Amino acid sequence: MQETLKIGLIVKPQGIRGEVKVQPLTDDINRFKNLKEVLIDGAKYRVLSSTIGGNVVFLAFSGINDRNQAEMLRGKFLCVTRENALPLEEGRYFIVDIIGCKIVTENCDCVGEVIDVFSARTDIFTVRCEDGRIMRFPFLLDTVKKVDVNAKIITVDKKRLGEVSCYED
Repeated sequence: MQETLKIGLIVKPQGIRGEVKVQPLTDDINRFKNLKEVLIDGAKYRVLSSTIGGNVVFLAFSGINDRNQAEMLRGKFLCVTRENALPLEEGRYFIVDIIGCKIVTENCDCVGEVIDVFSARTDIFTVRCEDGRIMRFPFLLDTVKKVDVNAKIITVDKKRLGEVSCYED
């Protein structure tokens, strides 16, 4: 399993004192309120302040003191280690753990492998099928029967999957 988790994307500098505007990549934007430390390109930065404004977060880091330094962070991801990640509720998973999982039916027929997850009201899985086609389907409780991220296997209801999935041309 990947040891770091992406929690945000630095969109641009904010102001002249080194703050940055961050697009959150988490379900809970409030997780930024208690954020103490992040990794950016593998380097640790202590979070000095965090302000939530609508759907974005404004952060200040130790060692980033002006707009020019903040500009160097544009387009970079904020990461946390797994040990500093917020605990997940039952039935919730980190996207990084879902990517690479095999999709199998209840009869153990392999459908394909998850190659991407699009976050919307319901997460949309993108799967490269065994025959090479690309399929997408929503993560619905009546479709997804079991998720085992340790074994990298997601079991689905074959009939329901056929009803809710769509394929690229």
